[in-house]
Amino acid sequence: MQIYDHPVFKMACQQFDLVADRLEIPANERDRLKYPKRSLSVALPIHCDDGTTRVFEGYRVQHHLTLGPTKGGLRYHPDVKLGEVAALAMWMSWKCALTGLPYGGAKGGIACDPRQLSAAELERLTRRYTQEMIPFIGPQVDIMAPDLGTNEQVMAWMMDSYSVHMGYTVPSIVTGKPVLLGGSLGRREATGRGVAYLVNRAADTIGLDISKSTAVVQGFGNVGSVTALSLAKYGARIIAVSDAFGGLHNPKGLDIWKLDQYAADKKTIVGFPGGEAITNEQLLVTPCDVLVPAALERQITGKNVAKIQCRILAEAANGPTTPDADVILEQRPEIFVIPDILCNAGGVVVSYFEWVQDLQSFFWNETEVTDKLFRILETAFTQTLNLSRKQKLSMRQAALSLGISRVREAKKVRGLFP
Repeated sequence: MQIYDHPVFKMACQQFDLVADRLEIPANERDRLKYPKRSLSVALPIHCDDGTTRVFEGYRVQHHLTLGPTKGGLRYHPDVKLGEVAALAMWMSWKCALTGLPYGGAKGGIACDPRQLSAAELERLTRRYTQEMIPFIGPQVDIMAPDLGTNEQVMAWMMDSYSVHMGYTVPSIVTGKPVLLGGSLGRREATGRGVAYLVNRAADTIGLDISKSTAVVQGFGNVGSVTALSLAKYGARIIAVSDAFGGLHNPKGLDIWKLDQYAADKKTIVGFPGGEAITNEQLLVTPCDVLVPAALERQITGKNVAKIQCRILAEAANGPTTPDADVILEQRPEIFVIPDILCNAGGVVVSYFEWVQDLQSFFWNETEVTDKLFRILETAFTQTLNLSRKQKLSMRQAALSLGISRVREAKKVRGLFP
């Protein structure tokens, strides 16, 4: 489908095709599994603070609705395109199936730079987008959540806009919203906590003492910062981090708690006095025990993968490793890969918990949330590792095989409506 023509979608399709070949999925089943069920592109005109009117591009892709409503984040970024959103929706489908959640995958985005918009402009843009989406979303149809460039406040605006349209409060329309409005305790930290938990499990698997390890984190947003803080609590020494503006390196270890506060105040890690400046390219090849790409897609490529020096590659971002890099990684057994659809699944798992709590108007404490999160991640990790060992597959191939097989089986059992 030409409308999804984008390097990231091609990458997602390439991953799917490799697994489909191994699973011997017939050609006449593949397109139904691969291509999105529904996609929407909208124009979003808003009044700007300077009196002008600007029109933004907005997208929403729902990959499949076989297992239940679709679920997925909403990102605000200048480079958002329909094909990228479609790829992220596809990965979310396999992620939800891998972790046993009753969802299909979805993703949304608006092509904008939220840092260049005022709070009032962001609110107008969010409410306009929500209004355009109303015919296609709902607690049993499609539930949104925060992603790159969005946060609890954006979700609060979405919930309010949808609720005003319905005439009553509907907290289950979004997840990742403030706890005051029906959000779940532990949701903001869920992805990062999940990454750190799985790194700890991977360390046990390969015999690495996490308390004596070093870690490098690319991306110091919500996911990267919580991952770094959580790894530090396990005893790991965080020796390098980066954000969109630059990176820091200190072989003796960065003070992550002070850095987190500095980033909250300055909106960047650049200028923090506890480390030396480092480029993104240098950061990715810094020798360490744990490398955590927690930024954008396609960061580890055929050009730099041979230079990576780590024992665990924990993919906190979506699609950080290209297929040509995967080929090389499979020839480097010293690197244990925690693939993205497993590694960053904590966010959607606790989003599911939030949705369930909203539907029943009964809320859990943070200990309950975290315990349930780790139980689900443990099951998914164990199943993936066992399949990887049994069939001598890479961890990515094993995780994708489990996710794709479950969606395929559900479609076969439901059948095809005439």
